[in-house]
Amino acid sequence: MPRFTYVALDSRGQESTGLVEAASTNEAIGQLRQAGFFPTNVYEEGKGGGRDGKAAKRAAKAARVAQPREKRKGIVLFQRKKVKPKILMIFTRQLATLIDAGLPLLRALNVLAKQERDTVLKNTIDKLAESVQGGSTFSESLALYPLIFNDLYINMVKAGEVGGVLELVLTRLAEFQEKAAKIKNKVAAAMVYPLIVMTMAVAIMGFLLVFIVPKFEAIFHDMLGDRPLPVITTLVITVSRFVQGHWLVILALLFAAIAGYKFANRTPRGKSAIDRAKLHFPLFGDVIRKTAISRFSRTLGTLVTSGVPILQALNITRETAGNMVIAGAIGQVHESVKEGESIVQPLEASGAFPPMVVSMIDVGEETGQLPEMLLKIADVYDDEVDNSVAAMTAALEPIMIVFLALVVGTIVIALFLPLISIIQGLQQQT
Repeated sequence: MPRFTYVALDSRGQESTGLVEAASTNEAIGQLRQAGFFPTNVYEEGKGGGRDGKAAKRAAKAARVAQPREKRKGIVLFQRKKVKPKILMIFTRQLATLIDAGLPLLRALNVLAKQERDTVLKNTIDKLAESVQGGSTFSESLALYPLIFNDLYINMVKAGEVGGVLELVLTRLAEFQEKAAKIKNKVAAAMVYPLIVMTMAVAIMGFLLVFIVPKFEAIFHDMLGDRPLPVITTLVITVSRFVQGHWLVILALLFAAIAGYKFANRTPRGKSAIDRAKLHFPLFGDVIRKTAISRFSRTLGTLVTSGVPILQALNITRETAGNMVIAGAIGQVHESVKEGESIVQPLEASGAFPPMVVSMIDVGEETGQLPEMLLKIADVYDDEVDNSVAAMTAALEPIMIVFLALVVGTIVIALFLPLISIIQGLQQQT
């Protein structure tokens, strides 16, 4: 039987060389992978170098040195390393379609690499194809690019490989990405209107206080002298003077508030407090809660349905929850399941999940249809998010209009009240 010289990396990333007996190169690669090695160079003894594998080492090192020389055509600053979710979703859907049509994984990756327009994803697909051709599994290759493929993606692909249903898992993953993007876009679109109105209100108020009110103040001083002004006018003039004299302080406080929010959001305790407060915001809190529940249900349901072990699925769901309160509840569920107990008690004790969700999960657990029930909850809460977003938008429109009218109207009334007194004085003089 032929013997093959190999250069491989062990589980700690250290390079080792040796010989292995196998009928072919592919069989040698398979034996090395089963032994826990990641082969980087495998060739038949006597055809690729010396018996001790030193030539293989030199060849591997030469390849690693020569490869960057070909690609180093210039220094690139701030190189983009991530891929937009929409582009990744399209790639996943296309890959699932090609594999379902009967194309081998390697050929499907090569086809997608040729047609991909996004340079980051194109280069990544090329490297994935090289890794798969070198003997690595698809999930192992994906794990090399954590900025593009998250744990959910990698573990679902791994489960699909183990179960022999990679095309089915990729289809589920694409559907998951599409629905998650749909919910995210709806919530983001609902936030646009109040942000625009608030920005307009602040801009108009700033313009009036900085440029208009001072001119009216000069007119009042010339026409009325030291006569007292109405209370609302005095208040507006005082605010105008403060804004003009301390605008740098106001900007500094604004930036400090934003920086403080970002800093607090990076600490576990601060993020937990912020996320808990978000769930109790008027109007917005209901949408945030329902979005988090929908994400939890769909993520966990998709993972378990795809064959990912429940404990591992709970860990991934906790990391992708997007809200520390929900993540804490999932952590309690993980500990409960780890001890062989039910999912329901920690969910109910957290107070973050409505009774209907807890009851449906309880029924799914009792009937052995937990994954299906979780996906059903996700579909229900997708509709709930739609309804909540529509209700929030309908309520925000009159609130924002009234707010804008109050801000501008207060300033206008404050400026016109003294004008009325001036006009009355002029009429009496004539």
